[in-house]
Amino acid sequence: MRAEKKKKKRSKWKIIGFSVLAFFVILIGVGVAAYFQLKPENHFKEVPVLSADPVDTDNDGKTDDTVKLDDPIFNVLLIGSDQRKGKNIGHSDSMMVVSVNLKNYEYHIMSIPRDTRVYLDGYGYTKLTSVQYILQANNGSKEGIEGAVKAISQFTGIPINYYVETNYWGLEGIVDTLGGIEMNVPFDVTLTHPWYPENSGKVITAGSYNFDGKMVTELVHERYSLDNGEYGRQELQSEALKGIAKEALKTSNLPKLPELVKAVPDFIVETNMKQADMLSFAFAVKNFDPSKQVHYHQLIGKGQTLYDDILQANNSQIVIDEDEMQKIVDEYFIHN
Repeated sequence: MRAEKKKKKRSKWKIIGFSVLAFFVILIGVGVAAYFQLKPENHFKEVPVLSADPVDTDNDGKTDDTVKLDDPIFNVLLIGSDQRKGKNIGHSDSMMVVSVNLKNYEYHIMSIPRDTRVYLDGYGYTKLTSVQYILQANNGSKEGIEGAVKAISQFTGIPINYYVETNYWGLEGIVDTLGGIEMNVPFDVTLTHPWYPENSGKVITAGSYNFDGKMVTELVHERYSLDNGEYGRQELQSEALKGIAKEALKTSNLPKLPELVKAVPDFIVETNMKQADMLSFAFAVKNFDPSKQVHYHQLIGKGQTLYDDILQANNSQIVIDEDEMQKIVDEYFIHN
């Protein structure tokens, strides 16, 4: 009788043991499958495309809104807007197109001046910064930002696959969620138009610093005190972007990435990237070294006083050297 009880007990623990083992096998299997799907060469086989011109059409004349990729190489447009809290419209205050090459782990960033003169269909010539504002005012937040993305694509000739729009408060939140970032300040900066009054007149000398979200937000907004004006601000924005990427992709932060990605909607105004896109991108970036992997380009132009069709008045605009822009675009942002 006692032997029979022991036998039943052993059988019970065998069943539990096999159940636990099966559970862990399933978990591992799900994990391996998820990892396999998130590998960039598998995940980024087909990506969206927002372009002013149709990418392709089928026999029914329907325009494709996705494109198939041989390698995980695509373009992301980063827009920083001055949209205030509680508002649904804003001006594009900073614009950077990033060529993401997850095959060779190489990234090219091209900054576009906010005051670039562009032609907006149905409206005429205006500053690029005004495009988002007027389209959001007339068409709504999401439609407006997608219209702005297409206008940038039309102007540069770059097919945009993904876009991410944040505002200054979102940027501040991202930096603070990371616990601050290390940022290189390439030249002295005096804060003349700060978001926070207590920072007015503060001088940050050239050097490397650990900044919280407030100070990063102040720096990327400043342009009036800089010798190179808008172009100097673009450099500060690029340095902030490098600092954020470097901090987020530290080995110690990799286990936190899923949680960080889940928190992204709190800081992003609009994007067409899904959480799986962000995770795949984050997991793909190995041993991130901005000094070797990131290459920075600026669109150079001349400031001129020209008529703005939307404002119906003259204002200061930047006319880009289109030949120089085309060289940069063809070499680094067109992926055939």
